[in-house]
Amino acid sequence: MSDRRPGDAPGLSTATAHRSGFARLLRAEWTKFRTVRGWVLAMAAAALVTVLLGLLSASGSHTSCGGACPAVPVGPGGEAVEDKFYFVHRPLNGDGSITVRVTSMTGQIRRPDLTPGTRQVVPGLVPWAKAGVMIKESMKQGSTYAAVMVTGAHGVRMQHDFTQDVAGRPGGVSQQSPRWLRLTRSGADLTGYESTDGRQWTRVGTARLAGLPDAVQVGLFAASPGDLTVTPGDFGGSSAASRFAEATAVFDQVSLQGSAASGAWRPDDVGVTLNPDGSAHHPGGFKESGDTYTVTGVGDIAPLSDGQQIENTLTGVLTGLIVVIVVAVMFITTEYRRGLIRTTLLAGPRRGRTLVAKALAIGAVTFVTGLVAATAAVMLGKGILVANGNYVLPVAPFTELRVIVGTAVLLAAAAILALAVGTLFRRSVAAVITAIVLIVVPYILATASVLPAGAAQWLMRLTPAAGFAIQQSIPAYAHVLGNYLPSGGYYPLAPWAGLAVLCGYAVLALGLAVFQLRRRDA
Repeated sequence: MSDRRPGDAPGLSTATAHRSGFARLLRAEWTKFRTVRGWVLAMAAAALVTVLLGLLSASGSHTSCGGACPAVPVGPGGEAVEDKFYFVHRPLNGDGSITVRVTSMTGQIRRPDLTPGTRQVVPGLVPWAKAGVMIKESMKQGSTYAAVMVTGAHGVRMQHDFTQDVAGRPGGVSQQSPRWLRLTRSGADLTGYESTDGRQWTRVGTARLAGLPDAVQVGLFAASPGDLTVTPGDFGGSSAASRFAEATAVFDQVSLQGSAASGAWRPDDVGVTLNPDGSAHHPGGFKESGDTYTVTGVGDIAPLSDGQQIENTLTGVLTGLIVVIVVAVMFITTEYRRGLIRTTLLAGPRRGRTLVAKALAIGAVTFVTGLVAATAAVMLGKGILVANGNYVLPVAPFTELRVIVGTAVLLAAAAILALAVGTLFRRSVAAVITAIVLIVVPYILATASVLPAGAAQWLMRLTPAAGFAIQQSIPAYAHVLGNYLPSGGYYPLAPWAGLAVLCGYAVLALGLAVFQLRRRDA
């Protein structure tokens, strides 16, 4: 028997005929969609609501600095950073090194006030308080650097350019257990070492700082990010607040090699916040007593997460998604309800191919709709946020493109999943409810702080709602303490991994629907 269909040119191969036949099926499904005015209007409404709700959210966010807002430093990688610490430094030209012994590290933390108006400050260190030695391109905030340090609770670390962190040995610092640190420069390569006795050294890591000039600054530093207090919510969620903390480190046995071996120390409170009268707010400090140096610092040297993110302009996507689910389900269940499904399935030699064509048609329509809506929401929403005084955290062009295109893929995959569910149930109401329970409800539960943190994380790993991870533009950094929960826009899976989970559900559901149709054929 020949596989050619009437109208195929003589001599066409079976594969070519199949491709031609599938193209006709796809074109027929697209024609079917665009000729039903209600579906077209509903897709337009999905795009419109996605854009309008996003812009409404952006227009409701206002920030004021009581004057001109200070410029936010940008790191070598283009990310917004916090570059605030106390630095006691000397100029270094060319290669050289600095070696110190850290004999103690103490601090203060402000706790919630027990009596209104009475500050409660207690001794202690936050986990990522840090002190050590640094080589930095210049005193400009955001300039490239590398540092070896002791921390409040994470042992010795080597960090560079704000986002990079390498672990050394665990353990703290005390008079009975001091730590030796060394940082050497050889061209653009900076290597960090640690020792417990100043004789046997262990390499912690090496950083290559591209474009590092010949003249740099080398010295001692101290910093302490705020104390993050997480408060449980009424329904298992949480909220976070950061309070003042500072760190004080004592150094001795300071030795410098290279051009920095001679000269005077210069103290700088890098990035210190100023009061309205020009005085420093929570200043650091430096004391020199013989060969002993005491440095106190406030702030952090790390990526900044305090600001608006581009995905905050996509708050309307959830509502638009519900509309998309309804349209996708009706795209198949309407034919069951009107008794047209047999005619549709007979249009192709195999029912599965017809269903796949229908899935691709609704997926393509949804993708284009989502792409237009996400582009408009992000581009217009960013402008509104900035006009209202908000700082929008910068991201690389590829990241912004990934958020926009990924949102369109998210909607398209959800539409295909909803279509498959509609095929399995053949009832509009049951299918719509099921699709919403699978995709929308887990997202709402995870992000609305109504579940314990662990449960919220697992929901965003195991359900189709994991696909929303594609919208996360700012990563969670292990060396920066934060409230990294879905309620804060941080997801447990990487962006593409989360989207893959949703796509996997869509493919699985479509496969089950095709299998069900073939069983009916049998």
